[in-house]
Amino acid sequence: MVVASMKNFSSILLSIGIFLVSQSGNQALAQDAEWKEIRIATEGAYPPFNFVDAAGKLQGLDVDIAMALCEEMKAKCTVVAQDWDGIIPGLLARKFDAIVASMSITQERLKVIDFSKKYYSSKLSILTKADSQLADIKPESFEGKTIGAQSSTPQAEYAQEIYGKHGATVKLYPSQTEADMDLSNGRLDAIVADKFYLAAWMESTGAGCCKLLGDLAEGRTEIGVGLRKEDVALKEKFDAAMEAIIANGVYKKTVARYFNFDIY
Repeated sequence: MVVASMKNFSSILLSIGIFLVSQSGNQALAQDAEWKEIRIATEGAYPPFNFVDAAGKLQGLDVDIAMALCEEMKAKCTVVAQDWDGIIPGLLARKFDAIVASMSITQERLKVIDFSKKYYSSKLSILTKADSQLADIKPESFEGKTIGAQSSTPQAEYAQEIYGKHGATVKLYPSQTEADMDLSNGRLDAIVADKFYLAAWMESTGAGCCKLLGDLAEGRTEIGVGLRKEDVALKEKFDAAMEAIIANGVYKKTVARYFNFDIY
């Protein structure tokens, strides 16, 4: 009887343990489904989309869009800086819950993470020095030249696939600003980058330095919020918020702080 009682008692304890673990798991799922607090990463080195101001605070279109989405979702959000090369690994390691860093939606990235609906789209362009003898963007024109791009981006892939295979030396950089500096200092013949970024850069830091050589027809990209594949509820919230801020005019007002033309 004692043995039987002990067996029953052990069974009861096991059942209670399973119940508590189950409840804990359910509570975690419920908390995740609500998403009242969201940690968002951006790069902080890609003005005017994301940068650190003189006071050390993250600013830019990406940051403003992130906060507009959070306000629409009624979520408390924290935006943190993360180096570009570590931004997807950081998301997967749950260091943060979303990436709002002008990240292009590509098939390669979709194998690893998911994305919200786009919040802008752009195209890739080639920038050269103002006095460059380069006259067109044909790959063969870049034979013997050195072209730069930010690593782990569609522009890096394009530079390597198209220009690298036609005799150009392709140099990749951890951040876009480093590539810009090398072009300004004459260490590069050209860079491949997002056209909107380049246009803003030439109006400020790169004023008088350089000229746009042309747009890459194959380089059009859509930009979305990067998310873990398992966070389906969070993706739904971001998608709904995106639709809402576009419909209510908040998106247009936010973009107008940085661009006087449509970037959607």
